Amino acid sequence: MIYNDNPYEQEIFGRNMSGEIKKGERIPRKPLPEFNEAGNLSAAISRDGLFGSALDDKNEYGPHAMIILLMIVASITGSIILALKLL
Repeated sequence: MIYNDNPYEQEIFGRNMSGEIKKGERIPRKPLPEFNEAGNLSAAISRDGLFGSALDDKNEYGPHAMIILLMIVASITGSIILALKLL
């Protein structure tokens, strides 16, 4: 399928991720992930877990949970570096 007679646009054979490509799009869309709204950040983390919220985007607090996860990993890494420096 070549749209707009563009020789540089990729031809797509067989079935793609979403099953259809709309006119003018080059990259096929993939289906949306499962998403459930949560009332607040603590409810989101208690229901979906920190990794589920941060890495799997199961709710709208994914970016907030990712920042918390980043702070935890940075604290652990900093503690290890400090411990190795003091040895």
